[in-house]
Formats: sequence, structure tokens, C-alpha cells
Amino acid sequence: MIELTFPDGASRSFDPGVTGRAVAASIAPSLAKRAVLVKLDGELRDVERPIERGGRIEFLMRDAPEALPVLRHDASHVMAEAVQALFPGTQVTIGPPIEDGWYYDFARDEPFSAEDLPRIEAKMREIIARDAKFAREVVAREDAIARFEAMGESYKSEIIRDLPEDAEITVYHQGGWQDLCKGPHLPSTGLVGKAFKLTKLAGAYWRGDSNKAQLQRIYGTAWATEAELAEHLQRIEEAEKRDHRRIGRQLDLFHLQEEGRGMVFWHPHGWRLYRTLESYMRRRLEAAGYQEIRTPQILDRALWEKSGHWELYGKNMFVAQTVEGETLAVKPMNCPGHVQVFNVGQKSYRDLPLRLAEFGSCHRYEPSGSLHGLMRVRQFVQDDAHIFCREDQVTEETRSFVELLRSVYDDLDMRLHAVKFSTRPDEKAGSDELWDMAEAALARAAEAAGVTLDVDPGEGAFYGPKLDFSVKDAIGRTWQLGTLQLDPNLPERLGAEYVAEDGSKQVPFMLHRAILGSFERFIGIMIENYAGAFPLWLAPVQVVVATITSDADAYAEQAAERLRAAGLRVEVDLRNEKINYKVREHSLSKTPVIAVVGRKEAETAQVALRRFGSDGQQILTLEMAAETLARDAMPPDLRRRTGEPLAVSGAREDA
Repeated sequence: MIELTFPDGASRSFDPGVTGRAVAASIAPSLAKRAVLVKLDGELRDVERPIERGGRIEFLMRDAPEALPVLRHDASHVMAEAVQALFPGTQVTIGPPIEDGWYYDFARDEPFSAEDLPRIEAKMREIIARDAKFAREVVAREDAIARFEAMGESYKSEIIRDLPEDAEITVYHQGGWQDLCKGPHLPSTGLVGKAFKLTKLAGAYWRGDSNKAQLQRIYGTAWATEAELAEHLQRIEEAEKRDHRRIGRQLDLFHLQEEGRGMVFWHPHGWRLYRTLESYMRRRLEAAGYQEIRTPQILDRALWEKSGHWELYGKNMFVAQTVEGETLAVKPMNCPGHVQVFNVGQKSYRDLPLRLAEFGSCHRYEPSGSLHGLMRVRQFVQDDAHIFCREDQVTEETRSFVELLRSVYDDLDMRLHAVKFSTRPDEKAGSDELWDMAEAALARAAEAAGVTLDVDPGEGAFYGPKLDFSVKDAIGRTWQLGTLQLDPNLPERLGAEYVAEDGSKQVPFMLHRAILGSFERFIGIMIENYAGAFPLWLAPVQVVVATITSDADAYAEQAAERLRAAGLRVEVDLRNEKINYKVREHSLSKTPVIAVVGRKEAETAQVALRRFGSDGQQILTLEMAAETLARDAMPPDLRRRTGEPLAVSGAREDA
């Protein structure tokens, strides 16, 4: 007999091989009817799968959050069957669930078109209406290879050959169609429901290798209800309107081109935005006790070998050879250079914590197919810093960092959403004992900082465990931004030491930390968060002085100079166009303030202020306008220093 324990703590004995459905029926027929998945000791399983061992058991209904990724995987199988029914000869490869949906990669000589997607959706609805059961079959390795080769599915047979010799090979059937799959699945195709849509086409390489076959990828999304699907599609539509690449062109912020793949050409307006953000971060770091440094862009291979990057990260590094036979690498990260600064001169326990910050330009090789606007680039600048501290200082430094991070996100109209605790990866530096100590120390520090952790096993950096901080934007999307990584390995590898209170030499702990991550990616996220309508303090152009008639040209220039003297970023529009045209154009450019001047304003030394998002206008003297706008444009950190009330930007366009 096997013993199963239920969520309420009660336990019951069953014969080995009992199905989840039968266990549910023993409790209540209604539960057996509604249950779509079994959770056994945390593992999701088919409800009809035999249970061979005891453990903690839980039943999931179709509307359970954990059931949604399974529903989406079911939808990918239904889509694959539909594609093969409509386009005979197409091979299936892989089709995993992803955030908000799934994708499936197909091998087919003729490309799919956007017009094919409605046909595939219609065929999917037919398959769903048939309500075929998902049936799990365990197949011997060689039999599975032979079966898929006989079906003409060479990619599936390759996957099986690459699995470990002792791996269990499972095939899922849905009526007459079958696919290699680990599972689990819902009981039948009918449970996929009607709330699905195919969203886009893309190219992909087999196993992500550009040297292998080019495949065709179809993306889709599925939800438990049609109302949730409608909300998701509305979010997608809003996200397309906010696409930072489109807004970047509209506001003339930046561009990218083939001759500099993954590297940003910042235009004047974009660079003003960048420098404003950088200045804000520099002030925040200085106030928090960080010292800014600068380290070389290119360093000798020997240092990267010593740090461990050459072995564990070398494939992502750009390398150069000199005529003298040197092998140099462009830095993908700043940390080894910061250790070199720490190592100059003897350090005492009294010198710690030492917080070294650098807005360091880094280069990392990213496959060209993965590059995406500002979000994924090859050249970027991090708001990077490293804290060298004693073990007893880790908790307080973590608490202080989390406090600073929350404050920065609040200032930038983003809210901390979740914190992920990533533990040791398979490829790592240092001993397991060192990792045990580092993971325990970081977990204690996070708890002391009041952070609730979601554990992500095996996703730590190669040198230490880490906390990853994510935010939600104006339309509910989640972005991973900040990070705090506890590293006991790199300081030891690079010979960092300090003199302890007892006179002994000790290796410091090293906290790698960033709040924004890369400036490029953060600005892309920020553009989409604000939909290009930046708050006054961040806007590249804060005020445009626009004339009604040419009689006011001289006064417009005078007004602009007065506003610039107040510290504002100002442009002048003297074009021979109607004022309504100018106002409409600058409103489309999301300029926070338009100062309208005509003959009357010139005679009375006034301006008519029109603020973005408001239909009215405010008539002020030029002096009063300069004082008011300068106060309104003050960055939030400076407002706190001067005691000014924090401004409400009104620029963020929440959907």
C-alpha cells in the first residue's frame, strides 16, 4: 500500500498504481470530475497517471494558476497537429510554454504567412471540439527512435538520441496524433477551450545554433477564459503603441544600424535623457556613500583567466590580438577591475564597507537574432557597483541596498514587484562549502531587509548566489531590473585581502549590485512605461517656446534664455505656422510644457503655459513661469533635500 497525505493533513492508504482520478473519486465524485492535474510532492502530473509512491497530494482545477502553463502546452500540441493536418510534410521540433503563451518550431521548406494563422486557428478549434483524450505512453528508447524516424520526424529522433541513457521516454497521444513530450497534460483537448489566439511568426535556428537548420516559429497565447484573453490582447495592443523603438523614432532619441549591431547611436534628445538619468543615479550613489571610479575597457587575457571569466564566460567576450602577441578581451563586466582598485594599498577592517561604483561600458556577444532595440544590445553601460565588506556587514549592506533600490524605483514611477533568489548553477566557481555559506548569508540578509523571496534553483551567477529584483510597469508587465550578488569567490581568486581586527589577513565578501541594470535597457523600459510622456524632470526637452506671430520672435528668444537660466531644457519654435499646428505637433512629441507667446505676451512680459495632458492654459509673468517651472522640474532626490513637496508627474499613461 502507499500512503497519500492531503492538504488538510489527513492521510489515506491506496493500492500502488491507483490513478489520481480514482483518488479524487474516493473523496468526492465532484472532485474527480473537476480535477485536471495532480500535484504529488510538488510535481505536476496527469490526473490519469498511475501513482506508484506515497507523498503529499493535491488536486488542481482548470482555473488554478499552476494549470495555465499546462493548458498552454496543450494548446501547442493542438496547434502542431493542426499545422501538420494543413501542411503535410511539415516536421515538428519543440513547443514549450512561455510567459503568456507558447511557441512551436516547425521545419518546412515553404514559409508560413500571416494569412495561414486564421486557417490554423480554425483547424485548432476543430481538434478542440473533438475533445480527444491526452494519453501518456512510456516507450523504450530504440523503439521511440524507430517510431519517429518512420514518421519522418528526424528532429524528434535526434532529441531522443541526445537524452541520457536512463531517461524515461514518453509520448502523448491526442486521438490519432502523437508527440514526444515529458508532460503533464490536461485530460483532453477540449479543456484548451476557446480563449486562444496565434499571435506572430518568427524565424529560429534548431537548438539556437546559427550553424544549424533554420526553422519557422509560430507564437500563440491561451487563457483560462475569453475575458482574460481579451484583456491580454488589449495589453499587447497597448504594448505595441508603447514600443520604445517606435517612440524612439517619433521623439528622435536614438537609432540602430547594421554596421554597429547591438550598439546604440544616441541622438541629442536621447543623450539628454540618458545624461539626466545618469546624473540622478550619480547623486543617489554619492549620497549613499559610494565612491565613483573608472577602470580600463580592455584587459589582458591573464586577468580574465584568473577571475574565471575566460573559462566560464569566454564565449560571450569580444577578443582582440595585438601585433606583440597579446590577447586582450573587451570587458563584459566591471568586477575584476574593481578588485584591482581594492587591491592597491593595504585595507583594514576599519575601511570596510568600501563601496566602489562605475558607470562602466561593457560589451557582450549576443547572437544577432536575439538583439532587440535597447532591450538587448551588445554594448551597454551598467549602474554598477561593488561593495567590499566583512561577513558581519552583509546584512546591513543588503538592507541599505534594498532601501535605496525601492526609493529609486519609486522616483521613476515603477514599483518593486518580486524578488527572485537564484542559487548555485551547475557551472560554478568555488567549493560547495563556500556556496552553502554564501547562500545562507544572502538568504538571512534578504529576510532582514524585509524581502519575500521566490527561489529559482540553479540560476545564480557562476561566482555566487543572487537576488534579482523585478518591477511592474504601467500596463502590468514585469521587468527584471536590479540585482544583488554575494560573491565569496572572486575576491579570493584575485587576491583581495584586508587586515582584520586581530591582525590576521581575511578575504572580504564582495556584493555585486545594480539598480537599473543597463542604462540602455532601462531607458527602453522607461520609454514604454511612460509611453514617451516623460515627467518634467526627465524630459529631454522640458519647454518649447512657440510663437503665435513673427512679431514675438525676439521676445520668444528672450523668454527661452530666461527659462534656460532657471536650469530648464528649452527649445524655440519660430516657424511660420499657425499656433494650433505647433501646439498639436509638440503635443504629439509629448513635450511637457509649451510656452505660447504672441504680441500681447511680448508687451506684458508674460507666457501662456500649456501642459501635456491638459486642455487649459495658465497665464504667468515670465519671471513667475521661470520660478514655477524650475521648481516643478526639480528631480525628486533634490526635492527631498530642499524640502520641496514631491511632484506628481501626471505623465505616466496608465492603461
